[in-house]
Amino acid sequence: MSGEQPGIKDYAREIFLHTPEQVNEVALVGRAVVLLGIAVWGMLFVFHSIDSNYAGESFLHNADLVFHEAGHIIFRIFGEFMGVLGGSLAQLLMPLIVLMVFLLKTRDTFGAAVGLWWLGQNFIDLAPYINDARAGNLLLLGGVTGQDAPDYHDWQNLLSRLNLLPYDHVLAGFVHYFGATLIFVSLAWGALVLYQQYRIARS
Repeated sequence: MSGEQPGIKDYAREIFLHTPEQVNEVALVGRAVVLLGIAVWGMLFVFHSIDSNYAGESFLHNADLVFHEAGHIIFRIFGEFMGVLGGSLAQLLMPLIVLMVFLLKTRDTFGAAVGLWWLGQNFIDLAPYINDARAGNLLLLGGVTGQDAPDYHDWQNLLSRLNLLPYDHVLAGFVHYFGATLIFVSLAWGALVLYQQYRIARS
């Protein structure tokens, strides 16, 4: 029917698969290289075990840690519990904000897919920390472990307050696999966006 209003699928396609009218081929090649790079790196995050703490020993962990520590300060105004939880929240909020800015502000769907990849990586980065809640073996910022300073370990503190400490491994596993799912989705999304941009560049 003529004049038919666009449906939800049309809006979703416009938001998540938006492509510019013209695509620079050099930029397209650069995006393809980025996608390949995060695909390889992402698989390392996904398939290393939580116990290996690959995420915690990676270069990207140092960048994630900046937002984690800032979150403790920012969320402290909402009380002690939120101050402890705020580190992990901020670590997840930052890539989410990046994703939304690319998606809704700059209309860069490939950049948004990379933001989703980073969000998934941050979930995986948190998994070893959660997994260590009872054991308290991980060396934390400041050179102490959860055994040395029980209240210093965020997730030991949080899960103890919530009476969920015995489930630290279960929660860590869920967080790791959720992060892995986000990484797989981000790679598929990025590949689809690049395919559409390739078609435009060739035409």
